[in-house]
Amino acid sequence: MPPRPQVLNDVFQQAADQARQKLPQLTQNQQVTRLYRNSLKVLNSWAIDRDIFNEEATKLRARFDESRGCNPGKALRLLREGEDELYAFMHPDPYRNPVMPGGTKFMRNPPLPMDVCFPDGNYPADAPKYEINPDWSKATPENGRAATGYVLIDFGKKNME
Repeated sequence: MPPRPQVLNDVFQQAADQARQKLPQLTQNQQVTRLYRNSLKVLNSWAIDRDIFNEEATKLRARFDESRGCNPGKALRLLREGEDELYAFMHPDPYRNPVMPGGTKFMRNPPLPMDVCFPDGNYPADAPKYEINPDWSKATPENGRAATGYVLIDFGKKNME
């Protein structure tokens, strides 16, 4: 299998690394869970009918369950092989939630910043007191999204980082 392509040049890669929020260190169970979830999302992009999706999801779950409880070395090898297989089966145009980056309704009629609406700073009493992320979620330090004030939107991969 050929290595995954690197499409960004070094300068843009450095800028993207500065804008990205730092990812937490994941346990092996969390990595397997994410692999399973991402596998289901890729399967959803390829499945035509919900019945076909359910059958293939059952087979996928059986593949994950047959390796449960193996030794850590084998688990690490299976995790890497699973990530490579997931990359090999990626859909060229995956399903996207309409309001997320790459969706048909992404940033359609985004709300204006409060400073533009009220340049004098006199906000009405019923005005929202929170910032909104591009995916319409509230930007708070508690949820970790846009806690720094910046969100990198990669339109090539159609995601927010």
